[in-house]
Amino acid sequence: MTSHQPTALQQALSASQELLIVPQVMARLRLGRSAVYDLLRTQQLASITLGRARRIPTHALTDFIRTRLDQEAAA
Repeated sequence: MTSHQPTALQQALSASQELLIVPQVMARLRLGRSAVYDLLRTQQLASITLGRARRIPTHALTDFIRTRLDQEAAA
C-alpha cells in the first residue's frame, strides 16, 4: 500500500492558501466588523465570495499588512 501523506510542498501551499472568515481577520487585525468590511468593500483587502460567505486568503491578509507597513515607512 502507498501512503497518501502530503509532501512538504503540498503542506506549504495548503497553509499559504488557507481561507479566513471575517471574525478571524477581525481578531488578527484587532479591528471591528465594520472596519474589516470597509477594507473589503474598498478592495484594500482581497477576498473571494463562496455563495453568500466571504473568505479572505491568508496571503491577501499578509499582502495587506505588508502594503500598509510600506506606506507608513514611506511617509
